[in-house]
Amino acid sequence: MSRHRTLVLFVAAAVLFGTSFVGIKAAIGSVPPVLFAAFRVDVAAVVLLTLVAVRGGYWLPRTRADALGILASAAFVLGANNVFLFLGQQHATTGAAAVMYSIMPVASPVFAVLLLDDARISAVDAAGILLGLVGVVVIVGPQSVLGGGSVGQALIVCSALSVALGTVLLKRVGPSIGTLPQTAWAMAAAAVGIHAASLGLGESVAQVAWSPELVAAILYVGMPATAAAYPVYFALLAEAGPVRGNLVAYAMPVVATVTGWAFLGETVSPATVLGFGVILSGFVLVQRESVARVVGLRGSVPAEAE
Repeated sequence: MSRHRTLVLFVAAAVLFGTSFVGIKAAIGSVPPVLFAAFRVDVAAVVLLTLVAVRGGYWLPRTRADALGILASAAFVLGANNVFLFLGQQHATTGAAAVMYSIMPVASPVFAVLLLDDARISAVDAAGILLGLVGVVVIVGPQSVLGGGSVGQALIVCSALSVALGTVLLKRVGPSIGTLPQTAWAMAAAAVGIHAASLGLGESVAQVAWSPELVAAILYVGMPATAAAYPVYFALLAEAGPVRGNLVAYAMPVVATVTGWAFLGETVSPATVLGFGVILSGFVLVQRESVARVVGLRGSVPAEAE
C-alpha cells in the first residue's frame, strides 16, 4: 500500500462528499427528493460509463464476483443509501443528519465481524471509532441530535446502515473488476432502482421547478459529488477496508462546517475547534499504524485485520 495513497483518498472523499451538501440544499426544495437522488445518479452513470467505455480494458463484468460486487454497490451503497438519505433530510435538521449518518463507521465493524471470517476489532479500534462519533456530536451540538423529526433521523440511520452493510458485502465478495468500472455499472443499476422508487412514491418530472440554478445544482451534485466522489470512495475501501475506510463519514461534517464558514460566512465556534481535535484523535487511534508510517516512526503497532 502506498504510504500516502490512503490519506489522499480519504481527504478527497471527505471533500467531495462534504461539499455536496451545498448542491443538495440548493435543489431539495425544487425537486422531489427521491427524483433528485435519481437525477444525481443518472448524471454520474452517464459520465462514468462513457469514461470506462473510452478507456477500454477490463471494464465489462466477467465473473460472478464482479456481478455480485456491482449488485451490492448498487443496492446498498448507492440505491438504498440515496433513497433513505434524501427522504430523511426533509424531516431532520442538517446537524441531526450529520450525526445520524456518522453511525456508519460504528456499524461497519459490527457487519464486518458478522460477515467477514477474519474480522476482529480491538478495544483501541473501538475506542477510536466511538471517539470520532463524539467529535461529530461536539461539532454539531448535542441539541442538534435531539432536534428534527424522529422519522427523518430513523431514515438517515437506515441510509448509513445500508452503506455499512454494502461496503462489508463488497469486501466479502472481492470483485476483480476495477473500482471505476464497478462504480459505473453500479450507478447504472442504482439509477433504475431509484427511479422505480421515485415512481412508487408518486413523484414525477412535472413536479420539478426547473431553473438554471437547479440544473447547476444537479450537475454539481451529479458530477464532482457523485461521479468523482464514489470512485474515490470505492478506491479508499479497497485500500483501507470497510471499517477504516468508512471513517470518512466523520470528516464529511467537518468539511461541511468549513465550507459553511468559507462560503456562507458562518462562524467557527470553540466547540467546532474542539470537535476537530476529538475527531482527529479518533482517526489517529484507528489508523495508528498508517500514521506511524507516514511520520516515519518505527515499530508501529500492527493493525488488526479488516
